[in-house]
Order: sequence, then structure tokens, then C-alpha cells
Amino acid sequence: MSQLNPRQHEAMIHTQGPLLVLAGAGSGKTSVITQKIAHLIQACHIPAERITAMTFTNKAAREMKARVQKLIPSEKSRGLTVSTFHQFGLQFLRFELKNTPLKPNFSILDADDCKRLLMELMMRDNMSGAESRELVAKAIKMISDWKNDLVEPEAAAETLDDPEDLLFAHLYAMYERNLRAYNAVDFDDLIVMPVKILRENREVRDKWQNRIRYLLVDEYQDTNTAQYELIKLLVGVTARFTVVGDDDQSIYTWRGAKPENMALLKQDFPTLTVVKLEQNYRSTNRILSAANAVIANNQHIFDKALWSDKGHGEPIRVITCANDFDEAERVAKEILTHRLRHGNTWDKYAVLYRSNFQARSLEAQLRQLEIPYKMSGGTSFFARTEIKDVMGYLRIIINPDDDAAFLRVINTPKRGMGSATLEKLGLFAQECGTSLLAACTHSGLRAAVGNKAGNTLQDFGEFIDRYTQDLYDNSDPMPLVRQMIVETGYIDYIKEDSKNPQQEKGRLDNIEMLYSSISSLINRAEDDDDKTIDAVIRKLVLLDMLEQQQEEENTNKVNLMTLHAAKGLEFDYVYIIGCEENILPHHNAILTDNIEEERRLMYVGITRAKVELTLLLAKQRRSGSDYKTVSPSRFLDELPIEHINYPFHKGMAAQKDPKQVANDYLSNIQAMLAAKKG
Repeated sequence: MSQLNPRQHEAMIHTQGPLLVLAGAGSGKTSVITQKIAHLIQACHIPAERITAMTFTNKAAREMKARVQKLIPSEKSRGLTVSTFHQFGLQFLRFELKNTPLKPNFSILDADDCKRLLMELMMRDNMSGAESRELVAKAIKMISDWKNDLVEPEAAAETLDDPEDLLFAHLYAMYERNLRAYNAVDFDDLIVMPVKILRENREVRDKWQNRIRYLLVDEYQDTNTAQYELIKLLVGVTARFTVVGDDDQSIYTWRGAKPENMALLKQDFPTLTVVKLEQNYRSTNRILSAANAVIANNQHIFDKALWSDKGHGEPIRVITCANDFDEAERVAKEILTHRLRHGNTWDKYAVLYRSNFQARSLEAQLRQLEIPYKMSGGTSFFARTEIKDVMGYLRIIINPDDDAAFLRVINTPKRGMGSATLEKLGLFAQECGTSLLAACTHSGLRAAVGNKAGNTLQDFGEFIDRYTQDLYDNSDPMPLVRQMIVETGYIDYIKEDSKNPQQEKGRLDNIEMLYSSISSLINRAEDDDDKTIDAVIRKLVLLDMLEQQQEEENTNKVNLMTLHAAKGLEFDYVYIIGCEENILPHHNAILTDNIEEERRLMYVGITRAKVELTLLLAKQRRSGSDYKTVSPSRFLDELPIEHINYPFHKGMAAQKDPKQVANDYLSNIQAMLAAKKG
């Protein structure tokens, strides 16, 4: 506690009413949350199992729980819930299953499953554009937005006039009916279903409000309507909660986040106390002055100004380049020369950009100079084909009604089931009112699909039924999981299908990693209910959705990432490229007059820098095969002139070209190396 500053300490000891901690970038909010949990348990004597903390990523939840466990004895923290919103929702549905339309073995459909289901429904309903990725993506987005805004299918249809949007509302209704028929939920349901139950069932609501004596929420500015409603329903009139957030870092409205939830807190909880954390522990004051100056141009519910005891620091450099190729070359050479001059490791450098396409030129330049780099947003471990295939088999075992999983695995490896046969099977299953898997062992199957296909499908159905029984009956399911995957012929299929030994080894290693993940989840589970194969598979599906990229080891490489991906991270030396109109702010934001969110994105980028910040822009940028003249970003004009080094800014004298400085330095280094070899 002695490490907390006065404002942090105030936030920690406030436990009697609703509290908003307005935590600026780098202000130590995680310390406040973890210290507060320890304070609630040790000083306020609230049992750990009566405290719940929610955040948005598995990584943040793990870090928070680990830090709490360092502060208090393990026996006192036992039963503490620190989870993502969606993990909490999954646990809630498990506890309240009797109040849902679900059966115990329900599945969670991932994004690919939901796309396939929507395409199938569009084709079944003869909707045009069923093969269009853009149309399916638009349908998914609209349905997700409706759900997160707690709008039912019937209500969605009533608010629309556009014929295409009305079709989407119709599709939404069919989609919901099919999810229930599959005994499945999608990602959004993990919040929406608990909200509906808490709203409609007073007994359940009272039980959960009594169960959770204190609620803490991290990254509150990223909550959507459903998440905010969940918070309200869980805290009730006693309102014993702390939410921590920063309206200036709300950059996810495109995902449904509602920055206005900050204002709703004041309306819904009139006794709300606000504590501002304005001391930044990350950056120099010049960097913070720039951030404060830029974000001051937005409308604010709560005002704050970041400050630091890290000293004045270096001026912020703004570099104008001839074109985007020149911009990429300059960044690469700047990083190389800076590292040589200061002896830093590569991982202290980050290059941030608004859109992924901006990284192409940069990658080429970094490779040319042999600078190691890593890009965020790689392929998710769970998105790899072999993992989705094995998970498909496991999903259908825990939920025989999961038609999406059935269609994934029935021909993986090949079993000679063509689209015509599967269409017949689908029609037969509809007539019988059963799942595709159950139809495989139905007495009338052969009449519907023919003897040869019928025999193959029956063998498959019996195979799955046998392993379903064996896995549920066995206290150690892992050997059976391995045996099942081998018996499907999938391992042989991998060996035949791989293009070379390296690819084969990589794919088999991934499957081994999946087995290890399942074993680890079973062994680590504290509750017996969490040790079952179905609980573990559901948890893995959820992990996939929450961590859309595999966590990389902390390697010594230059970091390349979008401004969105950089939120929550920090680096000594930050370069933000593409500081131009139509890039930052983005063209779409200019058209829709959504400049405030783009300015928040700029603020997030600036506040990632600890020691030095460099902003780059081009005079011309490629557009197809031609170059197009571009304008400097309006955000550059909002920077405080006394803290920036901007040679081409009005009123400032021209200075030596930084590219020439970098080239001269490189030449000197090359000459020294040549002399040394000689």
C-alpha cells in the first residue's frame, strides 16, 4: 500500500458506494485494482469467493489474479473470480442452466461456424448473395450489434425500412432458432443470455446480487450496452463496485463499445464518486504534454491532465518524407542507427500504424537491412486447420446436436461424402427433426441416402457414439482423445496431406500442443465440474475467441502493430507512420464525422512512448500505380509547438534532413566495419 500515490490510495480504500476510477494512460490502474482486491479481503474481511473482477482479455485476467496472489496468502484468495466478461457469462450459464433453453452439453460456435450457419440459412431461404463474403460479414456485424444492444429479432424488424436490412432481421430470427436447435450459443450470447435471465428472474437476480458482495471492472470504457446492463444487474441498489477506465482510450466503438457508458454511470448511480489517476509512470512530460494537447480537442465528460516525474525528455520529432517508400526506408534506417548509437535491444522499438497495409513497405525495408521484427495479429493457434479439425471431433462428442462441427469433420479425412449426399442427409435430418449425427444411426437413413453412403454414415455415427460414452465414463480422458484421433485416420491424413516434412512436423506438433492444453486445463481445474471433458472443450473454444492471436514469447525484435493492437502496451522508442489526412484520421471517419475516436487513437499511440516519440508523414502516397499528393494530419496541428521538432511546420526554421543524418551515420558505421575487416 505504501507504493500507492494519494489518488491511488483514495481509490483503494473507497469501498462503500459506486466508484469510477478515471485512470489515464500509464497511471498504474492494475496496481489499484489488485491492491483494492487485497484490501477488500484483508481489511474489509470480504471472503474472496464473494468478490468478482472482470476485464476483457485472458492475459489481463491472468496478470491481475497473479498479482493478487502475490499480495495475500493463497488460502485467502481461494475462490476469487477474476475473469473476462465472457468467461463469467459461461460460468453463469453453467450455474443457471435450468433457466436457459440449453441442454448441459451446449456448444459455443466460433466465428467460422457462425459464418457457415448464416450462409447455409441464406441459401436455404434463397437469399441472393449467400456466397458473398462481404454480405455475410455485414449480416454477422448487424446481428452482433443487435444482440449487444439487447435488441430481439422482432424488435429489430420493427425499426427498419431498408429492404436489405429487413432481410438481415429475418435472417437474425432464423439464426437464433437454429442456434437453439443446435443446442449452441455464439460469443455474444455469453453476455446476452445472463442479462435476460437476470432481468426476468428476480430470484436469480437476488441470488447473484447476494453472491457478489463487491464487483470490479477493468477497461470500463470498452463495455457495450449488454455488458453495462450486466454490471447494473449484478450490483443492484447496494452498488458496491469499482469501475476503472479512461474515456480518452475508448477506441473500439466499431466493436460495439459505448464511451457514453461513462455518462450513464453518473445518471444511474447519482452517488458516484470519481477519482482521477493523472500521474503517469511511463512517459516523459513532453510526450504527455503532446497527448494532453491533442485529446483536449475532444468533448469530455470528465477532464484530466497527465503528468510525470520522468523529466522533460526529448522533443517529439515530426518527419516529412517524400513518399511512403521514403517513409519506410527512413524508419528502418533510423531504428538501425539509433540502436547502434545507444546499444539498445530491438524490442525497445515499435512502429505503429492505422491500417495493416501500411506495414508492407516497412517489412521490405526491415528485411533488406536484416532487422528482426514481429507483427501482431498472426494466425491464432486455434484458427489453424488441424486444431479446428481436432476440436470439431471433440465438439461433436460433447454436443451431438452440433451440426456445424459434424459438417467440418465428416469428410476430414475424406469419407466419400459429396455435397449431394450431405444435402440428402440434411433433408432427412430435417424431416426427422433430429441432428445430422443422430440421423446417421436412424433406421430410415439408407432409404434417404443409398446403401453405400448409409453404411459409411452409420459407421461414423456409431464411432462417435462409442467414444462419447467412453470419454464420459473415463476419469482420465486424454488417452482416449489421442486414440480417437488416431482411429479417425486424421494423423495419417496429416502425413499424406502435408507438402513437406517440416509442415507435417509443425501440424503434428500443434496437435500435441492441443493435447497438452486439454491436460493442463483438466489438471489445473479447482472445481470437479471444470475437470470434465465437456467443460474443458467449451473453455478452449472460448479461449480461441478471446485470444484471436497466439501469445508469442517475448522475443528481441522490433514491434510492428496497428494503433488498436498497441493499446495497453509500452515501448521506449515509438514511431507512428502515416500521420496524414485520410489515414489518421481514417477516410471513413472523416466521411462519418467520427474524428473524436480517431483522435483517441492518436492519443493512445502517443502515450505508448516512454522515452522518445517520432511521427512520420509523406508528401505523396502510392494509389495503385500512381502517386497521390496527401495532406498532413490535422492532429499534427494540435501538438504543442514548444515540445515538437517539426522542420516544415509553419514558423519553424528548417533543420538538417534526418534521412541524411541516418545515411551519414550508416556510411560511417560501414566504413568502420570495412576498416576493421581490412
